[in-house]
Amino acid sequence: MNKDRIFSAPIEKLGDFTFDENVAEVFPDMIQRSVPGYSNIITAIGMLANRFVTANSNVYDLGCSRGAATLSARRHIQQPNVKIIGVDNSLPMVERCRQHVNAYHSDIPVEILCDDIRRIHIENASMVILNFTLQFLPQEDRLALLHKIYAGLNPQGVLILSEKFIFADERVNDLLIDLHHQFKRANGYSELEVSQKRTALENVMRPDSVDTHKVRLKSVGFSHCDLWFQCFNFGSIVAIK
Repeated sequence: MNKDRIFSAPIEKLGDFTFDENVAEVFPDMIQRSVPGYSNIITAIGMLANRFVTANSNVYDLGCSRGAATLSARRHIQQPNVKIIGVDNSLPMVERCRQHVNAYHSDIPVEILCDDIRRIHIENASMVILNFTLQFLPQEDRLALLHKIYAGLNPQGVLILSEKFIFADERVNDLLIDLHHQFKRANGYSELEVSQKRTALENVMRPDSVDTHKVRLKSVGFSHCDLWFQCFNFGSIVAIK
């Protein structure tokens, strides 16, 4: 696993964070050291796939990056005639995802597309995964995507929505942000790395509150949704059609 040192030296002109070649190369290390609970979420996605994925259906991993969620789901699916479609708009991520998927033999076909998830048609889906993806879309595009996902899910289909959260209580919000930064420092990131990455993400990642997510999910039609995992200001919501 290549070590993430992208922000280890001072950068004179910090641009917006992008999922470019440099990020794709170190992404497994970056996300493990930056997102508390990430491994638990990936493991649970496989467990949820085993429970919810039905025969003759599709699974969508929207914002699949290097394929961790895709592979976790595929390892646990027991039903026949299932296809997984992974989508990411970063070509470096897509290239590595295809390599990882092809490295493991499975009877479950996986198609990895380099495209904007807002343009993807969702159909015959028993499971849709949005693993730390929605937070990178403009606020005005999030509801429309969820409408599309809901329409493409089969009855009893499931959406897994993992995100960074904000909290209405300012003191709690500040505490969880501080604990997250402490988590990153404990994983070897310097103050400079924490600060520069936070600045680079400010204009491209706009998190919502848990309540905002739940109201939005219910407004598109999900009858059951709630938070199933949280560690500091990161977590995951399950929504069942």
